[in-house]
Amino acid sequence: MYRSLCTQLNLFLLALSFFTRLPVTSWVEYSQQNLNKSNRYFCLVGWFIGGILAVCFVGLSQIFPTDVAVWCLLVISLLLTGVFHEDGLADMADGFGGGFSKADKLRIMKDSRLGTYGSSALMLALFAKLMLWQHLNELLVWLIPITYALSRATAAQLLTLVPYVSEQQSKSKPLAENQTSREQLINLACVLPVCLILTWQLLIALSVSILLFLLVYRVFLIKQIGGFTGDTLGGAQQISEILIYLVCVTFVHNQLAIFGGIIG
Repeated sequence: MYRSLCTQLNLFLLALSFFTRLPVTSWVEYSQQNLNKSNRYFCLVGWFIGGILAVCFVGLSQIFPTDVAVWCLLVISLLLTGVFHEDGLADMADGFGGGFSKADKLRIMKDSRLGTYGSSALMLALFAKLMLWQHLNELLVWLIPITYALSRATAAQLLTLVPYVSEQQSKSKPLAENQTSREQLINLACVLPVCLILTWQLLIALSVSILLFLLVYRVFLIKQIGGFTGDTLGGAQQISEILIYLVCVTFVHNQLAIFGGIIG
């Protein structure tokens, strides 16, 4: 039992070290197999990061007005994650926007330089978060952890929905091998607490929105490059995160209840 718990903790810390800049690498036992299995905790890592940001937002809100607190929170989020997913979104935009053939798109995505398409996508994503966070205001304390968890669980589903496109130096290559249904089920299980927090109306709206996004994004990726890469996983996380905020803002704007269950 103890050994099993230590194994799972190691997998969680490995996922945490992969997606954040938190100094946990010295506690992690790394191997190719462990890295493959660590994807089961994508969603849990989202809860953890979101929880840290929620605590930060509570403190910032006591010191600054909402717009300044939100800007500071965005900076902290970027420092915490090392701009990992945003980098994927920018690279994907450059590749799909500037490339004509599949080979061109993959080559451009591996280029470390940032182009016009990538810069535009990055600015639009960051501005979208700033605006949406300001509208959500005090609701962010709950919605940031929820959104961080859901968006990472959404990106994780692509590992089984879309074939992997082989490329050198891919961010996702170690995570794209030997994916099992167990990893996906654990990710989905980590989503279940959301059902205890949000109203059933919002749960339905989010479920439909995420399913439609996955369907459209899957078709889009297959048409563009025939599958997914690490950059497109980052793009999926960013787009689905913004989509979730949009749905929540729509509910707030129309004075519809967001929270139910344990905090309703």
